[in-house]
Amino acid sequence: MDPFDAGAGGLLKQPKSVWATAGASVVAFMGIGLVDPILPSIAQGLHATAGQVSLLFTSYFLITAVAMLVTGFISSRIGGRKTLLLGLAFVVVFAGLAGTSGSVAELVGFRAGWGLGNALFVSTALAVIVGAAAGGSAAAILLYESALGLGMACGPLLGALLGDASWRYPFFGTAFLMAVGFLCIAVFLKEQPKPARRTSLLDPLKALGHGGLASAAVSAFFYNYTFFTVLAFTPFVLNMSPYRSGAVFFAWGVLLAVFSVIVAPRLQRRFGSLKVLGASLVLLAADVLVLGYGSHTTAVVCTILSGAFIGVNNTVYTELALGVSDAPRPVASAGYNFVRWFAAAAAPYFAPKIEEWTDLHIPFVVAAVTAVLGALVVVVRRKALTHEAEELETKHATEDSVTVFAN
Repeated sequence: MDPFDAGAGGLLKQPKSVWATAGASVVAFMGIGLVDPILPSIAQGLHATAGQVSLLFTSYFLITAVAMLVTGFISSRIGGRKTLLLGLAFVVVFAGLAGTSGSVAELVGFRAGWGLGNALFVSTALAVIVGAAAGGSAAAILLYESALGLGMACGPLLGALLGDASWRYPFFGTAFLMAVGFLCIAVFLKEQPKPARRTSLLDPLKALGHGGLASAAVSAFFYNYTFFTVLAFTPFVLNMSPYRSGAVFFAWGVLLAVFSVIVAPRLQRRFGSLKVLGASLVLLAADVLVLGYGSHTTAVVCTILSGAFIGVNNTVYTELALGVSDAPRPVASAGYNFVRWFAAAAAPYFAPKIEEWTDLHIPFVVAAVTAVLGALVVVVRRKALTHEAEELETKHATEDSVTVFAN
């Protein structure tokens, strides 16, 4: 079946509950890049350094990483709908509080609470969409990937539009939009059946005992360091107005969405997942190296271009993590995300520190090296990463409740 078919069960003909969850997912992913164009404005408004402001990402993703161990534990006990609403409630409260911050320390703390809410929501949303969607998981996953790409693209744009007046407004805007999402899910989404088996706190860590899943997680860890060096550190290098920075990262997000949803699957069918991933990581390494040493115009172009490689990588890594082991998809995803999000927390902290210790170029050299390390893990562990993929995919497709998590 063509997932774009507008007929029964197609991408465009889904229940209101699916659209409500997908719409809230767009806003949730907007929150990741929302602060990008206003990072310099926040630093100026709160009299903070680039390193201090970058902790907005570090606190957010550190909590997100740890929360991956508890999201399955919670959702398997209270159900997907209640978990989504709990996560949205956290985001509404802490995003709103972030807009009232009087210091960087307060803002970093509120972002940590926001990260917990986002982890609860994002880790459950795709499972809920797949469970409620018409026409099977293909259209649902495509819809979710589209929501992810749209959110990553629109987050910087919203941050620029609202942040041009005040760096506080994007936080209030996010709180308002997530409150709307909360109401939509409360009205349109019915509770889905709980999993037959409850997830324990240790299940994600046990799943990492599988060599293939551990390899995917380690490779993704290195890749995510590169990814979030671009996302969190580049705005200070570009040093542009919120509008211009927002436009750059909007274009970046558009490429991310297009290459994640449309280009990556076609490349995988033609060349195979591991070849595509390895090549994309090497190209990303070259791109960030040129970004770090090029002129301002070159840096803008390379920042936008990195979205294409990041889009491809996100899609391939998610499929590897969900299909390489025989662990249930939610458990495998939780273990995988637990490892990789630590790099998303580390990069925003270390990139400004490395600049202080050396110069402006070296953080991008480090980011290029980590991308290459991610590719080397793929090459060295290629046998483990292709472990009976077709057989496992058949098993997953026949499970009574298909639950997959976000990339």
